[in-house]
Amino acid sequence: MKHFTCHVAAVALLAGSMLASPVGAQEMITANIGSSHPEANIWVWAMKNVFQPEVNRILKEGGNEYQVDWVENYGGTLYKYTDTREAVRDGIVDVGMVGTVWEGSEMPLQNVTYFTPFATSDHTMIIDIFDKLSDELPELRDSWAAQNMVHLSSLITDSYDVYANFEIDTLADLANHRINAPGTSANWLADTGATPLDGALTTYYTDIQTGVSEGALSFASGILPTRVYEVAPKLTRVGIGSMYFGGIAVNKDFFDSQPEAVQAAFREAGKITSKRHGEYVTEKATTAIDEMQKAGLAITELPDAEKTAWVEKLPDIVQPWLDQTGEAGKTVLKAYFDALRERGAKPLRDWDADR
Repeated sequence: MKHFTCHVAAVALLAGSMLASPVGAQEMITANIGSSHPEANIWVWAMKNVFQPEVNRILKEGGNEYQVDWVENYGGTLYKYTDTREAVRDGIVDVGMVGTVWEGSEMPLQNVTYFTPFATSDHTMIIDIFDKLSDELPELRDSWAAQNMVHLSSLITDSYDVYANFEIDTLADLANHRINAPGTSANWLADTGATPLDGALTTYYTDIQTGVSEGALSFASGILPTRVYEVAPKLTRVGIGSMYFGGIAVNKDFFDSQPEAVQAAFREAGKITSKRHGEYVTEKATTAIDEMQKAGLAITELPDAEKTAWVEKLPDIVQPWLDQTGEAGKTVLKAYFDALRERGAKPLRDWDADR
């Protein structure tokens, strides 16, 4: 009897152990994620604080079969801002911030906003438009695929203005000054008399401090964490507009190798990140101005007549882009401006007219 009792107890213990154990072991997927910018940056904040946790939340709520172990490589630890495309394309990281603003040759279609300034300062509108177009417009979707990447979430800027160490009361005041204008944003200074210099948020402070430049075309949520206002204490609000900067993208080989549930989680988390990114930029842009003013930033508004003179003085900067991109560029330009007007935007210049 004693032997039988022990046998029953052992069977019961084994049964309880089997019930307490998961039917299938959870699979842990390692994913390298990175950026050329530090975590204080608005784009990297969205990656670390929204995209990463949202992927794992979605996977957990979807059955907890998979989880992602994120290996973080932020702050330019693996690559600099000039190499964001190559880093994701070549699998240096599996997921990364891709700054298409620096990829005028390899990913020109994504830069349509930079060739059509003064269109809208509503950054949440830009996010909505480019999330939709990057998914649905073959020209944009396929150009990501051609770089061995899948676009997951749109990254934007709040409206560009001029931060400088000299006063700007009229358009003429820009003449004979050197201004940091990254990538294609150099076009916005065409025929203004200013000299554009390449750079990024990570270089502006030193450029201005050392006299390489005298100011930068930039946006409040990016200027605050880099403290550029310390060396460029005069902000002139110009309203050049919010821009589609690039996206959070995943290496296509890595993405295609993942289970369907993981792919779906990446896509869903990307959409959530876009929305939260927009909300965060709104918050940061507002608080940034307040904080910088308290630190001594002087703010003036360029008169409307001078803004109009600026946009009208610009040459047809979109035409060279159209010459480069051909029919695909025309399709993207039309789709973008149609989407702007459908959402109530009133661009100061109809860059799509007569195309």
